Amino acid sequence: MTTASDTVRWHDVECAGYAADLALWEELAGEAGGPVLELGCGTGRVALHLARGSHHVVGVDTEAALVAELNARAEAEDLPARAKRANITELDLGRAFPLAIAPMQMIQLLPDAAARRAALLRVAAHLAPGGTFAAALVEDRHIPAGDSAADAAPLPDVREHDGWVFSSLPCSVRRDGDRVAIERLRQAISPDGEISEQVDITHLSSLSAAGLEAEGRNAGLRALGTRDVVATHSHVGSTVLVMEAV
Repeated sequence: MTTASDTVRWHDVECAGYAADLALWEELAGEAGGPVLELGCGTGRVALHLARGSHHVVGVDTEAALVAELNARAEAEDLPARAKRANITELDLGRAFPLAIAPMQMIQLLPDAAARRAALLRVAAHLAPGGTFAAALVEDRHIPAGDSAADAAPLPDVREHDGWVFSSLPCSVRRDGDRVAIERLRQAISPDGEISEQVDITHLSSLSAAGLEAEGRNAGLRALGTRDVVATHSHVGSTVLVMEAV
């Protein structure tokens, strides 16, 4: 059984160290000049980073443990960031934002086009007039040739907590039917050296920037262009589609 602490721990191991996209979110937040809505905020990798730069951030996530952890960290640093537990397909915060962001392929975690349409409609409803929505996508061009990220000999993401060492090694990023499968080997090493491991696979809906642009248009969003986030040794690159409310 996965506990709340497990959820937080593995999220931190696999996500917290990623920084390749932070400069782009900083740039967009600076241009927006107001509070930021982050979809799929997790433990606050992006939200707390932006808040440290004096941007006010409201994050939403479906995982209660991640929301609680973000709020605790923001309170500990007295940062202008807070999170709420919510499903973005039913989002109703009762306010509008000049900028909404969906980092790290969050939009592709939704199971299908119907769920994305519901989410995009709720995003559009939460944007101020002329407000901007930016979503990161893994497109087919980002999937490594040969079906395996192991060909590039990536290093594992590693964190230590209370004498335990937690390691997550990217094994492959590959097509799996009409989805993209991201496979990692998770290892937990106890203080006395005992190792337990499991394979974790995250599935993303296959989606291009052009496809999301068309879906956004049907939800009242107009594309402004795309930005690239470069690949790192342990993470594939991504395309960020930027759209505005019309």
